[in-house]
Amino acid sequence: MVTTRPASVTDELLERLVARVPGRTGATWKLTEVYTGEVLVELPQSTPQDIEQAFAEARAAQALWAQWPVAKRLEVFERAHTLLIDNAHTTADLIQVESGKNRRMAIEETCDPPMVMSYYLKRAKKLLAPAKHGGPIPFLSSSTEVRVPKGVVGIIAPWNFPFATGLSDAIPALIAGNAVVVKPDNKTALSPLFGISLLEEAGLPKGLFQVVCGEGPDVGPTLIDNADYVMFTGSTATGRVIGERAGRNLIGCCLELGGKNPMIVLDDVDAEEWVEGAMFGVFGNTGQICMHIERIYLPESRYDELRSAFVERAERLTIGAAYDFGPELGSLVSVEHRDRVASHVEDAVAKGATVLTGGRARPDIGPAFFEPTVLEGVTKDMLAGATETFGPVVGLYPYRTVDEAVALANDTDYGLNASVWSADVARAEAVAERIESGNVNINDSLATAYASKASPSGGVKQSGVGARHGDQGLLKYTDAKNVAVLKKQVMGARPGQDYDAYVKQMLSSLKLMRRLRVR
Repeated sequence: MVTTRPASVTDELLERLVARVPGRTGATWKLTEVYTGEVLVELPQSTPQDIEQAFAEARAAQALWAQWPVAKRLEVFERAHTLLIDNAHTTADLIQVESGKNRRMAIEETCDPPMVMSYYLKRAKKLLAPAKHGGPIPFLSSSTEVRVPKGVVGIIAPWNFPFATGLSDAIPALIAGNAVVVKPDNKTALSPLFGISLLEEAGLPKGLFQVVCGEGPDVGPTLIDNADYVMFTGSTATGRVIGERAGRNLIGCCLELGGKNPMIVLDDVDAEEWVEGAMFGVFGNTGQICMHIERIYLPESRYDELRSAFVERAERLTIGAAYDFGPELGSLVSVEHRDRVASHVEDAVAKGATVLTGGRARPDIGPAFFEPTVLEGVTKDMLAGATETFGPVVGLYPYRTVDEAVALANDTDYGLNASVWSADVARAEAVAERIESGNVNINDSLATAYASKASPSGGVKQSGVGARHGDQGLLKYTDAKNVAVLKKQVMGARPGQDYDAYVKQMLSSLKLMRRLRVR
């Protein structure tokens, strides 16, 4: 068991980070090191008055920030890109301390904000530049589309990727000229606080990026009621509540919600290559990835072979509490979440499923550790068969035909991510077209789709509304203002002209403009 936290995570650093969180009543949350359960620091809990004050300060800063030319705003993020990369190991230390994930996942998480920055550093000037369009009267009228920032964006970030979501969702909002108020999860507030300090070191104006902390029911309503737009990542149940409140306030929201993500393995797959790729898709971040795979459909003709290969590799996964790159699996985020994952496995076994490997908590390693678990015989009346487990647990299912596999993959209320594996990419693409999901990876589980920052990433069905990444990942944080110009008063009948004659002329003009392709 790890007993010493990383040298970079000093008491001085921890106190400096939490000092920026408003909490006027003095109420705190004991933020603990997941590997050991040791209390690291007392995190202030923000009151509704604290949140209102944070929005007031953010609005004051945003009024000035929005006046900066886009090029000047981008200079801040050019510097921030370098600072985030140079400080990646300290960030990873904080991520591991607060979330318990293994070192590989912590380092990879630090790469997400720089990747998002890189895309928008290339695209933002074009996306935010005024776009001139034709008006209703050729040559005499025009319309200009002007992108205006929403104002102050409220971001509710989850605990599974606190640094990535806390910063990456804020970056396009800030580039677009908005301010941000973020609410990280109490368990994982340290890494986003550190990231914000690096943005300010790069030149982001103080006050523009605010942080408030507290439990969702205590903080969420006031945050939503003061925001001009809301970005949320989390459960479908909570997403509904946030969407309803945003709707009542007539503000927009983007919701990335739950998933019960399927993988279809076709009968021509290379077993060794598939097994290695699937390990990360199932067990990466100890299964605590919104896009991770929880259902694997294997061809009946090769079921025994592929099942044996998958289970054998899962049994060799190394699990441990370490701040180096040794363990392939780290901890779950909390004892409470460990118990939830365990309850899904226990429910499945009680209803007839078989544990092929794993299935047990590992308190000998740390308080919240759980073994990589492979189930067989999972049905939809089981928790693990119908709802998101969000842990290192996967079910294997045989199928006879590709049509059956597609039907099984789509037999869910969710539609966030899916995966198709085949030696024939064209064959896999044909299957991917039939899957009801916002993201589909071919010969990968999840990373290729999510890391493709030029393409929107979001869910369908009960997995969300809207998307992050791509052009719309920035434009969603803006309103479009239509500035139209008429150079001469030619709309309407001329003085003395019979209106019937005017209508005849107008209708003839519409046909002519269509024929000439001018409108």
